[in-house]
Amino acid sequence: MSYSLLTVVIPVHNERATVREAVGRLLKAELPLSVETIVVDDGSTDGTVEELLDLRDRGEVRILRHARNRGKGAAIRSALEAANGEVFAVLDGDLEYDPADFKALLEPIINGEAHVAYGTRLFGAHSAFSFWYVLGNKAINFAASALYNTWLSDLSTCLKVAETDLWRSLDLRSDGFDVDAEATAKFLRRGERIYEAPITYRARSRREGKKVRPRDGLRHLWTLFRVRIRGA
Repeated sequence: MSYSLLTVVIPVHNERATVREAVGRLLKAELPLSVETIVVDDGSTDGTVEELLDLRDRGEVRILRHARNRGKGAAIRSALEAANGEVFAVLDGDLEYDPADFKALLEPIINGEAHVAYGTRLFGAHSAFSFWYVLGNKAINFAASALYNTWLSDLSTCLKVAETDLWRSLDLRSDGFDVDAEATAKFLRRGERIYEAPITYRARSRREGKKVRPRDGLRHLWTLFRVRIRGA
């Protein structure tokens, strides 16, 4: 299959301080495919969208809006419905990730080596959010690997890239951060081997707006078990 367009969704909720730079980094990234940028404003109340209106008016970004905060999973579903690219990817609007890393994740898909690619965070001492966050991340990865007889090093990474039709076939239902676990579980149930490549990562603090909480890890685990047992 030949690819010409990558659709990148940036789900945002009250990210006025960072969203403009996040979009700017994506627009400047040198990638092997043209990029369609879709920002899904998930019920922000801090004027996040206003930071991007001039980019929208110039056709550099598309903006979708949720009237209320529905969660990352809901934002991804909205973008999937609107996506025009043959390949679909996710990027946070908080500057923790570098969109230039999409290049390494697109290459195995373009070359036919894989249909799904994840960017793996290495969690060095300078980039780890906390000991417990990293430990919980590793526990979730171990559970997924055991349940689906594979080996994954970073299920919760934001940088996920796959063919758009494959994303749509997953019939995602999770509204929150557990969409990461649901998507991964359903990719694996379909027999996809997830290609992993190392990426750069800068974890932000709670003060800077980190939104993931311990309960999200528990939801990840429940979702992994649910999809393994029920398939949905």
